[in-house]
Amino acid sequence: MPIFEYKGRTEDGMMVSGVQEATDMEALGSALMFSQITPVEIRQKKAVDVAFNLFEEKIGSLEVMIFSRQMYTLLKAGIPIMRALAGIQNSVGNAKLAQVVGQLRLSLDSGRELSVAMTEHPKVFDGFYISMIRVGETTGNLDNIFLRLAEHIEFDRFMRGQIKSALRYPIFVITAMAIAIAVINIMVIPQFEKVFASMHADLPFITQLLIAFSNFMRNYWFVLIGMIAAAGWTFKSYVGTAKGRASWDRFKMRIPIAGKIIFKGTMARFARSFALSTRSGLPILSALRLVSQTVENDYISAKILSMSAGIERGETILRTATQTQVFSPLVLQMIAVGEESGSLDELMQEIADMYQADVEYDVKTLGAQIEPILIIFLGVLVLVLALGVFLPIWDMSSVMLNGGGG
Repeated sequence: MPIFEYKGRTEDGMMVSGVQEATDMEALGSALMFSQITPVEIRQKKAVDVAFNLFEEKIGSLEVMIFSRQMYTLLKAGIPIMRALAGIQNSVGNAKLAQVVGQLRLSLDSGRELSVAMTEHPKVFDGFYISMIRVGETTGNLDNIFLRLAEHIEFDRFMRGQIKSALRYPIFVITAMAIAIAVINIMVIPQFEKVFASMHADLPFITQLLIAFSNFMRNYWFVLIGMIAAAGWTFKSYVGTAKGRASWDRFKMRIPIAGKIIFKGTMARFARSFALSTRSGLPILSALRLVSQTVENDYISAKILSMSAGIERGETILRTATQTQVFSPLVLQMIAVGEESGSLDELMQEIADMYQADVEYDVKTLGAQIEPILIIFLGVLVLVLALGVFLPIWDMSSVMLNGGGG
């Protein structure tokens, strides 16, 4: 959608300005009037201005976490929400976040609820965040909700960092090996090919295969790049579909070594989100449906939705969790205890802590787990190169020695 800049006046005559996406100027004008803002000027941002926005400050999860902690502290101290937002707007270091907080104040001033005002900023506050704020407004426990959200975002950032750390090392090694193979095929093997050609030697099959692949890389590199680009485009298109995304999310969790870290990290986020939702007062069905949208894994999301469907049919949480076939026996036992004792939120919190500890341990020992695989791969690579390059040399040396002896 196009991006517009606007200026307007509130009911008390205060001049406000901002940037917002809309289908057209009339739609934006109507939205501003609904927010009790009388438009003074609306203009569409030019392509150059939009491109410049790429260099503007962004609002990441860290800024939202800090905002949540500040809101908890101020509300807990008894400061009214409008004054709390005003204080954060004036003190926050991120200009973009200050603008968003200012728009929240305008929406609240026009009589809207905070959760409704946050829906206008989906790139800053996701569905889970807004739903938790709505629960806090309903229960009158908004300050504690902000604290739990801050802790939840901090936990989510930690798990994302752990998963990225787990994937960084194998990706680096695979990239380094790919570069090494390319250098060998482009620079090393052609030199040996010239030596073999000058000696008119009969080359073994493995040597012919290496030379053929080297020639292909040097003479038809554009075909190779085209094949890689086509494969990348096909993969991106497939993953862009619901079925493809679910298949890829399931495959990621089956990758040797790194897959189990991804799985445990995803399950830790699910358990923590579910514990937060139920502890905040959401019914189990609503909590499961909401959490299914926050795990960022379509395969696990479908399993969680199947749990909510089973519970809606009257089945127990333990039975539906067992049917998903994604929980370990220990976790299922903890779910059973939590369901019987009525402390499911506490048990789910323990499950999240358990998965988190497992992820931390797996990341710390990742290098030791990958080393044997790398050694085997490097050994095979060296063996192929040695046989392909040195077999002809050994054959020629034997012929020369036998000829010299005759």
